[in-house]
Amino acid sequence: MKLRSKYHTGIVLLLATVFLLNSCAENKSGKKLDTPTTGSIHISVDETYKPLIDSELKVFHSLYPKTNIIVEYKPEAECFKDLFNDSARLVIVTRELKPEEKEYFKKVNITPKSLLLAWDALALVTNNENPDSIFTMDQVRDIMAGKSDRKWQLVFDNENSSTVRYIIDSINKGKPLPPTTMSAKGNPEVIDYVAKNKDAMGVIGVNWISDTDDYKSVDFTNRVNVAKLRADYGSEFVQPYQLYIAARSYPLVRGMFFILKEPHQGLGSGFATFLGSQEGQLLIRRFKLFPARSNVVFRNATIK
Repeated sequence: MKLRSKYHTGIVLLLATVFLLNSCAENKSGKKLDTPTTGSIHISVDETYKPLIDSELKVFHSLYPKTNIIVEYKPEAECFKDLFNDSARLVIVTRELKPEEKEYFKKVNITPKSLLLAWDALALVTNNENPDSIFTMDQVRDIMAGKSDRKWQLVFDNENSSTVRYIIDSINKGKPLPPTTMSAKGNPEVIDYVAKNKDAMGVIGVNWISDTDDYKSVDFTNRVNVAKLRADYGSEFVQPYQLYIAARSYPLVRGMFFILKEPHQGLGSGFATFLGSQEGQLLIRRFKLFPARSNVVFRNATIK
């Protein structure tokens, strides 16, 4: 009887363990949950990061074929709306949560996770026939405020985009853009407009023009000039190359963050972890952003 009791107890413990393991992958309604390497979810991404995130997803899906991450590229303001209304549990944007946003989540007993993934930059692009493609930051501030001696036609990807917010917050110090500022329908349309209009200046995310292995990126850089800028504290005019982004020699630098609101350790956590891993950071480096989660060493080289 004693032996049988131990056997019975062992069976009960085994069944309890199996039940516990299964319940970890199911919610209260019995529906199977996604895991870091399986399942399907929706995410929202700032549209200025489309080339980079397309490449990240391609690699992630190849490594984990049982995953299906459905991405929507939107203006940054729309990404945050998706985060708050539960349309997306993961967003990739250019800022962290504001204090009032953190307070909202605190009141509803949710603690989102966020992490800086990379240092990004905005590129100013001008028409190839335009002789002006070198600017001090004082000149940039005058252009963005509509006070430049020369009349520039400013064009952005979307009126609610992160590029508009960055220029208003960081360059114009809260003051609006000139009333003649135009809104296109994405970064490719910005480049197309600038390529056709001599007095236009476009503001785009640098990863749209940084992948030298992609024919679209090469075509974009051939059609427009990428302006050289001199920081207020700088001594030279530089383009948004990776070295100058890292050293802050290029002045229009911003962060790239993920914000995750996930009730369990699921696919959102898996993709966020991948973005911060060696593989994810190598792709960030390829698109000429400066990776924040890996060590990068710049060395002087002599070309013979």
